[in-house]
Amino acid sequence: MRIVIAEDSVVLRDGLGRLLADAGHEIVAAVPDGDGLLAAIATEPADIAVVDVRMPPTHTDEGLRAAVHIRREHPEVAVLVFSQYVEERYAAELLAGSTKKVGYLLKDRVADVRDFIDAVERVAAGGTALDPEVISQIFSRSRRREALNALTPRERDVLAAMAEGSSNAAIAAKLVVSEGAVEKHVSNIFAKLGLSPSESEHRRVLAVLTYLGVTS
Repeated sequence: MRIVIAEDSVVLRDGLGRLLADAGHEIVAAVPDGDGLLAAIATEPADIAVVDVRMPPTHTDEGLRAAVHIRREHPEVAVLVFSQYVEERYAAELLAGSTKKVGYLLKDRVADVRDFIDAVERVAAGGTALDPEVISQIFSRSRRREALNALTPRERDVLAAMAEGSSNAAIAAKLVVSEGAVEKHVSNIFAKLGLSPSESEHRRVLAVLTYLGVTS
């Protein structure tokens, strides 16, 4: 296979290259950032790109965004994301539609070198390699989004104000409604988000975290 590696760590980038080369594959490019990855894919015929998520310049999601671009613009190239992180938004986009020629593995959960090489070969051949933790986190976000979509516009206004740290009284003043109406909206929000009363968990905090986790 012809492989492009995108990894900002020099040690890990060289290590992956050596492992894959020793397994009989050709490393056509090894780059430290998303721009380099896209340039390599555009100029070097490749079977698969092995991509880290967080790379320069911001070390947030450059690699994963580049992987999504490759899936869209170069569908003939397989993509295996290999990272310490699950970036839910772009991970869901990466896996949207067909799951052929795509993989997402977490570095600290790959216990055997042979397993990693097998995953690269399987994805390049048109298969899939997905860590169960990745799937779990993506579906968790999807469920939270569905729950938020069930809120009425007024309930979303109340939840947004809660996320700003406003009390019920402050929310009532801001929305020009009674405090009792706000309390009713808050109860509805808890119910729709599946936040039942608990002595160990603060439902208001959990509701805000749900809101921020989906809208951020």
